[in-house]
Amino acid sequence: MIHGGDVYTDGLLQGRELIDYSSNINPLGVPKSFIDNIDEAINALTRYPDIQYRNVLKGLKEYIDCPEDYFVLGNGAAEIIDLVIACHKSLLIVVPSFVEYEIDAKKWGCNIEYSYLKEDINYNDLLKNEYAQLSYDYKDILNKLQKVEAMVLGNPNNPNGNIIDRGEFQKILEYCESNNKVIIIDEAFIEFTGDSRHSFVDEVKKYKCLFIIRALTKFFAMPGIRFGYGISSNAALIKNIKLKQNPWNINCFAELAARHVLKDSIYIEKSKEWIRAERPRFLKSLKNIYFIEEVFLTYGNYVLCKLNGLAFEKGLNSEEFYKTCLEQGFVIRKADNFRGLDKQYVRLAIKDRASNEKLVAMLESLKF
Repeated sequence: MIHGGDVYTDGLLQGRELIDYSSNINPLGVPKSFIDNIDEAINALTRYPDIQYRNVLKGLKEYIDCPEDYFVLGNGAAEIIDLVIACHKSLLIVVPSFVEYEIDAKKWGCNIEYSYLKEDINYNDLLKNEYAQLSYDYKDILNKLQKVEAMVLGNPNNPNGNIIDRGEFQKILEYCESNNKVIIIDEAFIEFTGDSRHSFVDEVKKYKCLFIIRALTKFFAMPGIRFGYGISSNAALIKNIKLKQNPWNINCFAELAARHVLKDSIYIEKSKEWIRAERPRFLKSLKNIYFIEEVFLTYGNYVLCKLNGLAFEKGLNSEEFYKTCLEQGFVIRKADNFRGLDKQYVRLAIKDRASNEKLVAMLESLKF
């Protein structure tokens, strides 16, 4: 399983309803602002979308506060990731991270360098407890950037949920700007941090080296829509990506979603209230599960967990844990296919209170 979200193989196609903890989708569901206006898209089905997507770009300009020519639109963030990587011959990937970075880099024949996250323990004031975290190795990144044209990393990073330290990252920004390198930052989960100051989108106007990726998939709970976008002041890079795209890559439903949900302030605020309340509660609950050795600090809507070493030695690995959870009606994410992680790691989504309580109760009942 390369990605999460497969509720079909062992669930729907077998006539079973599963609670999906493998994909990180906002549990508040599709925004009402989209549903209320869906007739607009239905009525637009008989004509081609505006090939220049002018209303979409206008909405993005208001949401991100960047000029319209800074944007490139994609059929999901996946298309943008694929095409921006295709523009480079060599790439530094910070790992573990979203597996598509490496898949795309290999597909396009890039020379690949890797910088591995470092595990450490820190006290978190908000959670009032010590938590493990996987941190960026900024010194290693800076050294390896000399060998490549571009780098890619997540903010928050997937699967661990950590964010970039602005102070530590400043040297990297300055180096890349001065040496014509490109920094690709995947911010697909940035709204879940609850604080816009964690984003690097405000730096785009100052640094041409930056290329930010966003999407409607996770925060707005619309993976079926397939709408993502890139943001950069690097006009040559934006043009290069657009030259690789097919026309009309955004359908009328995705166009409608982009125009309405980004302005849905009620949905956005409710989502932030949910994650601020549920994330610390869920993390604290997981720390009390005896066979979980480490719960990693996260700024996203998912949490990486390391299974207890003793239980692991007795045969409890990500595969067995996945099967056990599946028997109980839950789908979790095995994390061993993330470069740098092994079968001792799993990832869990953060969902609504009722679902989280069901999962925790199930985990507390397990005996290994």
